[in-house]
Amino acid sequence: MASLQPSSVSNIMKALNELEEKIDSLNTKVADMKKNLNQKANSEIDQIMEKTREMATKEAEVIINQAKEKANAQSQSITQEAEAKVAELQSKIDASFDDAVKHVVSTVLKA
Repeated sequence: MASLQPSSVSNIMKALNELEEKIDSLNTKVADMKKNLNQKANSEIDQIMEKTREMATKEAEVIINQAKEKANAQSQSITQEAEAKVAELQSKIDASFDDAVKHVVSTVLKA
């Protein structure tokens, strides 16, 4: 077996130390990259969530406005029907009023 010369061993040790330092440096860079990537992902998530909220709010406003319009139309229809019924009742009252007065007077006079 051939023995290694001291300079060869020290060169190998030096090369291994340099390799270890480069690996440590790469590990640090990878950790920084992971942190930056997580920050960017969280930022994107926040932006997408905000856009989603805005879209949902706009859609809800559209639905609410449609419901309001429908409710207003229904209330106008109900109001018109009620006014027509009131007018009909008033017409019946007016038509029967003279007869009712005659009946009351007749009843009072008979008593």
